[in-house]
Amino acid sequence: MDETQRPRSAIIVGAGAGGIAVAARLAKAGVDVTVLEKNDFTGGRCSLIHTKAGYRFDQGPSLLLLPGLFRETFEDLGTTLEQEGVELLQCFPNYNIWFSDGKRFSPTTDNATMKLEIEKWEGPDGFRRYLSWLAEGHQHYETSLRHVLHRNFKSILELADPRLVVTLLMALHPFESIWHRAGRYFKTDRMQRVFTFATMYMGMSPFDAPATYSLLQYSELAEGIWYPRGGFHRVLDALVKVGERMGVKYRLNTGVSKVLTDGGKNGKKPKATGVQLENGEVLNADLVVVNADLVYTYNNLLPKEIGGIKKYANKLNNRKASCSSISFYWSLSGMAPELETHNIFLAEEYKESFDAIFERQALPDDPSFYIHVPSRVDPSAAPPDRDAVIALVPVGHLLQNGQPELDWPTLVSKARAGVLATIQARTGLSLSPLITEEIVNTPYTWETKFNLSKGAILGLAHDFFNVLAFRPRTKAQGMDNAYFVGASTHPGTGVPIVLAGAKITAEQILEETFPRNTKVPWTTNEERNSERMRKEMDEKITEEGIIMRSNSSKPGRRGSDAFEGAMEVVNLLSQRAFPLLVALMGVLYFLLFVR
Repeated sequence: MDETQRPRSAIIVGAGAGGIAVAARLAKAGVDVTVLEKNDFTGGRCSLIHTKAGYRFDQGPSLLLLPGLFRETFEDLGTTLEQEGVELLQCFPNYNIWFSDGKRFSPTTDNATMKLEIEKWEGPDGFRRYLSWLAEGHQHYETSLRHVLHRNFKSILELADPRLVVTLLMALHPFESIWHRAGRYFKTDRMQRVFTFATMYMGMSPFDAPATYSLLQYSELAEGIWYPRGGFHRVLDALVKVGERMGVKYRLNTGVSKVLTDGGKNGKKPKATGVQLENGEVLNADLVVVNADLVYTYNNLLPKEIGGIKKYANKLNNRKASCSSISFYWSLSGMAPELETHNIFLAEEYKESFDAIFERQALPDDPSFYIHVPSRVDPSAAPPDRDAVIALVPVGHLLQNGQPELDWPTLVSKARAGVLATIQARTGLSLSPLITEEIVNTPYTWETKFNLSKGAILGLAHDFFNVLAFRPRTKAQGMDNAYFVGASTHPGTGVPIVLAGAKITAEQILEETFPRNTKVPWTTNEERNSERMRKEMDEKITEEGIIMRSNSSKPGRRGSDAFEGAMEVVNLLSQRAFPLLVALMGVLYFLLFVR
C-alpha cells in the first residue's frame, strides 16, 4: 500500500472501554479519530450513576482485576496510571463470602491468613492443596496472557499450529469444567464454591465454564482486587483524556443508524466509508471501528445487502449469550458495617441457582448475588457517615425470538425481597429501613441503554466454541476497513480483556491498512510474544515449578528427553495427521456457525 493510501481518518462507534482504548491507539499512530457515543457519558457499562444527594455508584464493573493489562495500555500510550492521576486502592479482604448458615470465608492476598482460613475447612493438608491449585491458576493465567490475550485469531487456520494447540489443551484444561477441576484440589463442597463462583464475571455457570477461568481467582489472590478512587470510570476517563491530548474527538448524544460502504468496486469486497447518524447526518472516514454490541451491530448497523451478513446475524442470534442482571443502587441514611467493600452471598442450592439462570433464563428461587459497598474503601462514594450499596443479582437474559417474556416487574420485586431477607438472615443487618433512594437496572435497561442484545451484560458466552478462532472476528464479515472491539469479539469480555482486545484490533488495522513496514508506536503483541520473550517466560515458569523439566544431558541446554520426544511427535502430527484434524475442526465450525 502506498503512503497516499494510508488511512487518514477513523470513526469509532461507541465510547465503551474498547472504543476509548482503540481510539487512543489509532490517534497515537497518526489517525484522525472521532468517537461517536449514543449516551451523554463515556465508559459504556463502566460508567457512573450520581444522585442529587451525593451518592455515587458504579453502573457496571466494580472490581479491577489483572492490573497488568491496565498498566500495559497506559504504558503503550506513553504514560502511566499514576501520571494520569489514577489511584488504585487495594481491598482487604478481597471479599466476605457468606454461606446460608451465616458462616463466611474471607479470601485475601495474605498467605498466612489464607492458611488459617483454608485449614478451618479443608484440614491440615488443605493449604498444600490450595497452593497446588494456585500454581495451576498461575499456569492458566500466564498461558492465556501469552497465547490468547496477546494474539489474534483471524481464522480457523490460526489453530493449525500444533504446538499452540498442544499448549492450549495441556495447559488450560478447556474441556474440564472449573467445578470438576476444583474438586481435584478441594474436598469440601464449600471450598469448591469459593474457588469457582468467579465464572459469573464471564457470565457463565461454574458447571459449564472451562477450568481455564481459574485464572480469574488466581489473579485476585496473587495480584489483589483493586478499586480506583473516584469509581471504576476514573480509569476510562483518564484514557479519554490521553486520547484527547492526541487529537481524539468525542461526540456524545450521537447515535449511529448504520455503517456506510462503497458497495464493492471491481469485484472487491465492500469497504466501510463512514456512518449515517440517527439524525440523517453522514460522516465519512477511511475506517470504522464498532464498539457497540457485536450482535446488535450485525443485526442493526451493518448493511444486510452485503453477502453473508444477514445469514451471519441470524447465526449470532442463536449463539449462547451470557446472563443479564437485576442491579439495585441503594442510597443509605447510615452505614452498614456488617458489609465489606465486596460481598458474595452464595445460594444453598448452588447448582440449581445456576441452572435457573443458564438453562431456564430465569431468576433463581434462591439466587447467589454480589453486594458492593464502594464507600467502604472510598468514602467519596457517599456523604459522611453514610453508605452507597449496589446489589447485583444475576438472572437469565431476555428470551426474544418470539418466546413469551418473563414478568420482570414481579421478578424485580422478588429479587429485592430475597436480597434484603438473605442479608438480614446471614449478617443480622436490616438494610431496608436505611434505604432512602433506589435506582434499578433490569435486563430491559441494559438492552435499551447500551444496545445489548437480549440484555446480556457480558455479551456472548465463553464456552469452547465461543472463544479463540471460534469467537466472532475482530474484522467485520464480508467487508474491508470495518472492525470490532468489545466483549463479544476476540479475546472476550471483562474490562482488562477488552483493553487487550483493543490492542489486537489496533494492530490488525495498522497491519492491514497502513503501508508495509510501518512502525507501530508501541511494543506490539508480536514483539511481546517473540521467541526471545517466549524463552524467557519458559525459563521463568520452569523456575517456579509450573512446567517440570529435568535437565538435559547436554551441557547448558534445558529440557528433558521426554519433552523433546513429545515435540518430535507433535512435529510429525503437524506434517501428517494434524492438517486432517484442523480440516475436521473447520468443517465442524462451518456446520455449527456458518451454514
